[in-house]
Amino acid sequence: MMNYRVRGQLVNLFFLSLLAFFFIFPIYWILRSSLLDFGEIMDYPPILFPEAFRWENYAEVLNRVDFLLYIGNTFIIIVPVLIGVGLTSSLAAFGFARIEFPLKNMWFSLVIMTILLPSIVTLVPTYIGWAKLGLTDTFLPLILPAFFGGGAFNIFLLRQFLLTIPRDLDESAVMDGAGFFTIYSRIILPLIRPALVAVLLFTFVGVWNDFLNQLVYLNDQDMYTVALGLSTLRSSLTSPMHLIMAGTMIMVIPATIIFLFGQRYFTEGIATTGIKG
Repeated sequence: MMNYRVRGQLVNLFFLSLLAFFFIFPIYWILRSSLLDFGEIMDYPPILFPEAFRWENYAEVLNRVDFLLYIGNTFIIIVPVLIGVGLTSSLAAFGFARIEFPLKNMWFSLVIMTILLPSIVTLVPTYIGWAKLGLTDTFLPLILPAFFGGGAFNIFLLRQFLLTIPRDLDESAVMDGAGFFTIYSRIILPLIRPALVAVLLFTFVGVWNDFLNQLVYLNDQDMYTVALGLSTLRSSLTSPMHLIMAGTMIMVIPATIIFLFGQRYFTEGIATTGIKG
């Protein structure tokens, strides 16, 4: 019995180590490439570990690309998007999980079905609509949609988490004279914090890495985000690969820091979502 248990643990450890390697190695390769010069990065066989750490590559990238401006523009979009997604998706999830109204299951099914609709299908008509309103080349087309539901997947995730919370808490609050908004703000929001943090982390990473929508709506280079700013470095014929890798690391670091700070809530939110359906 013990031998089988030890073997099972060793097998699990092996596969976890293999999985960690496949996730970590690409990041290591980008970091390693960002610390080489152009000649070293083109060597074959490739250098696995730099002999000299060329941190000046990062200074050169910051001189070529105004990353501080692009990071500021990105957060101008991200902050209101996080507020909108967190508020509207949690309200919608609360309605579907806690409030009875006609055809509730049908409306929820329609919301979930929108996940199957590729975003590229709606890209052109959506752009035409914003253009008719004269809002292209502004941040508004990237911000305002977050205040209209917060996304079907986010609603589903929060609803499933809400179903794990006993309704006795709601009934006790109703007996004390609390209304739906009081129950939502005083009882539900504190309890769904792990799932809400998971939703906000997904949203942050999605907006941070979003290239297509930002490329479509932002034409002025002074309004570029980090993803678009990195593309200007890539499109330059005078930007060697080691500088592109340094720029990529500059883009990866903030998202990694945000994920590490929210990792505990993220793991708890994912682990407890979907227990009850």
